[in-house]
Amino acid sequence: MENRAIFSGRLLAVLLVLPQLAVSLVFFYWPAAQALWQSFLVQDAFGLSTEFVWFENYVVLLQTPEYYHAVGVTLVFSAFVVVLSLALGLLLAVMANHNIRGVQIYRTFLIIPYAVAPAVASVLFIFMFQPGLGMFARTLQRAGIDWNPVLNGTHAMILVIIVAVWNQISYNFLFFLAGLQSIPKSVIEAAAIDGARPMRRFWTIVFPLLSPTTFFLVVVNITYVFFNTLGIIDTATGGGPNGATQTLVYKVFQDGKIGSDLGGSAAQSVILMIIVVALTAVQFRYVEKKVHY
Repeated sequence: MENRAIFSGRLLAVLLVLPQLAVSLVFFYWPAAQALWQSFLVQDAFGLSTEFVWFENYVVLLQTPEYYHAVGVTLVFSAFVVVLSLALGLLLAVMANHNIRGVQIYRTFLIIPYAVAPAVASVLFIFMFQPGLGMFARTLQRAGIDWNPVLNGTHAMILVIIVAVWNQISYNFLFFLAGLQSIPKSVIEAAAIDGARPMRRFWTIVFPLLSPTTFFLVVVNITYVFFNTLGIIDTATGGGPNGATQTLVYKVFQDGKIGSDLGGSAAQSVILMIIVVALTAVQFRYVEKKVHY
C-alpha cells in the first residue's frame, strides 16, 4: 500500500514555493519592470535630469538601420549555432552511448567545455585563430586562405559561431545522452531482428523517441544564443569588424554601457525579450505538436 503525505492547509505549500517566487521576483520580474520603465525615459549625459518621453525611444530605434542590421546578424548567428550545436551534441551522444573501452573517460572530456566560461572560451579560440600566431590560422593561411577575423567580417562571424557551438555542445551532449539511455533497448533490438539497419533504426525509432529532449534543447539553445553569448562576442570581436558580429544582446550592452544611452538600451532589451518570448510561444504552439511523449 502506497503511503502519501496529506496536508490539510495551503500554508506549507505556499511557504515551499515562496523562495523560488522570491528569486524570480528579484532577479527577473523586478529587472524586467525596471527595463520597461527605463525604456520610456531619456536622461542627460550626466544623469542629472530625466524626462518621460513615452514611445520615443522605440520610434527612434525602429528608424535606425543599424538595429535591423543587428537583427539580421542575430538571426544568422542563432541559426548556425543552434543547428550545429544540436547536431554535434547528438552525434557525440550517439557515439558515447556505445559500450566501448574507456567510454567514461570520453564522456568526462566531452563535459569539460560546459565548465569553461564563455569569455575564457573566446580567449582560447582567439589564441588558436590569431592571424599571426594561431596554429589554426597559420594552417588556413598555408592552405591559401587569408584568414583574418580582425578585418574580415565573415571570418569574425565564423570565429564567434565556432566558440559558441563549442561552448554549448557539452550541454546538449548531456541531455541527448540521458535521453538515449532512457530508450528501452528491447525496442531497438526488436527492430534489428526485423532487419532494420542502424540508420533506419535511428531515424524511425531513436530520434522520434528523443523528440521531447530535442524540443527542450531547441528552446534552451535559442535562449542561450540570444542572451548568453554576450561574453563570447565582447571578448572575441567586440561586435566588429564594422558591426559584422554585433548581435541584439551585444548592441544592448554597447549602447547602454559604452554609449550611455540608457533609454534606447532599455527599449532594445524589451524588444529582445519580446522576440525570445514570441519564439518560445511559437515553438510550444506549433513545434510541440510533433513531439512524441
